[in-house]
Amino acid sequence: MEDFLKTVSALNDETRVLLLRFFDTYGELCVCDLQASLDMIQSRLSRHLKILKEAGFLRVDRKGTWAYYSIRSPLDRFRSEAIEEIRHLDIELPPLQKLSQTGECKI
Repeated sequence: MEDFLKTVSALNDETRVLLLRFFDTYGELCVCDLQASLDMIQSRLSRHLKILKEAGFLRVDRKGTWAYYSIRSPLDRFRSEAIEEIRHLDIELPPLQKLSQTGECKI
């Protein structure tokens, strides 16, 4: 029951739904890429990423000082269906800015 409630709570926020759509569209991303692309401050972004990770949606890979997030695989049926529903929402995604590949990442 607690796991279910964490999952539902994580989806009850427009920013977190946008983040899931962003990951679903662009794949694994560094926090600096997300910060630049979504024009979010690092502390706010980190809070949302933590909630999504604890809800079972995201995985994190640390590469040196950088943290790369992606949608966890495999997902259970409930989370997979949630991602599928998010794909059908009318969400305008900002363009991806890959600072991690250009060496501009300063986080």
